Amino acid sequence: MTEHRAEIGVFGGSGFYSLMEDFQEIKIETPYGAPSDSVAIGTVAGKRVAFLPRHGKHHQYPPHMIPYLANIYAMKKLGVTRIIGPTCVGSLQSSIKPGDFVVCDQFVDRTGGRKDTFYDGPIATHVSSAEPYCPTLRKVAVEIGREQGITMHDGGTCVIIQGPRFSSRAESSWFTKMGWHVVNMTQYPECILALEQEICYVNIALITDYDAGIVAEGGAEPVNADEVVKVLIANNERVKNLILEMIKRMPDTRDCCCAHALEHARM
Repeated sequence: MTEHRAEIGVFGGSGFYSLMEDFQEIKIETPYGAPSDSVAIGTVAGKRVAFLPRHGKHHQYPPHMIPYLANIYAMKKLGVTRIIGPTCVGSLQSSIKPGDFVVCDQFVDRTGGRKDTFYDGPIATHVSSAEPYCPTLRKVAVEIGREQGITMHDGGTCVIIQGPRFSSRAESSWFTKMGWHVVNMTQYPECILALEQEICYVNIALITDYDAGIVAEGGAEPVNADEVVKVLIANNERVKNLILEMIKRMPDTRDCCCAHALEHARM
């Protein structure tokens, strides 16, 4: 394993393999079982990058069955210190439109039963989740996205639901009235597990649809998987170009709180 190293990790769909030059796929063992798939390690803009399809290469893992701990641990084992985690999300606010990108800064966890920590004792460990997303990487993502002509929303709260079903209209309407911005099924516990391993993590949320609460008020069609895929395909190149430029311009040093997340977390 020692010869396989990477500094940047990317979670995403299988289309992201094309980002890398001369990549090699490796299997990684973890104390938490196997990751979603083999990890592809290659070079992007002179930097070593590890890519892992979050749902598996054939999208075999639904959101509630993704091996989140194994995925994050595999990245840590490779030496990854920064993770870019693009996701498809539904908009909860009419001002956030399909095709827009949101760089989330907060989350609300509405999942249930997911293993969501590496620390079960014997040392009590309480990582702060006040700032779950890396502020440095968020700034880089917003800046580059706007340079590329993408409508970028700087900050937003992501509600993570258990899945695999979409929200009911009542649930979605409640999320909207609470002032939350987007809804997704995979951001938790992925982002907080990265923080527990002192890995910087940034989410780039691609709006694929309006969620059911806005549908109820505006008369649009409710979300369905086919429409999500259509918007995703149409925007796939924009997401890849954004990530590619982020990798190129990744700061050399880490001066954010993510790198010291465990410093005051243990009792």
